[in-house]
Amino acid sequence: MLKKHMDFASQNKEEYMKFNKYFDHTNLKPEATKDDIRTLCEEAKKYDFASVCVNGIYTAFAKECLSGSNVKTCVVVGFPLGAMSTDVKAYETKKAVEDGADEIDMVIPVGLLKAGEYDAVYEDIKAVRDALSLIHISEPTRRTP
Repeated sequence: MLKKHMDFASQNKEEYMKFNKYFDHTNLKPEATKDDIRTLCEEAKKYDFASVCVNGIYTAFAKECLSGSNVKTCVVVGFPLGAMSTDVKAYETKKAVEDGADEIDMVIPVGLLKAGEYDAVYEDIKAVRDALSLIHISEPTRRTP
């Protein structure tokens, strides 16, 4: 199956490369090193992915590694559980953007959602959105190449 996919990719490179803009190349492992993130960024540039997604500790490093490319730096907020306080998520967001994040992927408080506490979930999302507006406002986007 992989050979079939690779044959298609090599024969239809232009079409295949458009498809790559739908992918975030991700390494959110807690044991990830700078070498791992460097490799992640090099692969993302090589295959022209939409973004690399990293933990906040590597925001500035990933941004530097992606310099000169059109691959975006995406940072997770509230990862992996979404169960930390809203204030912490807002701070993580502000810091990530200050460090060079182009996109933020947040984890909502799933427990609150499951409990039907929709107003609390809304306020959690709004706090992250408001933290973004303190720096620059960016409308949520749906990726299309």
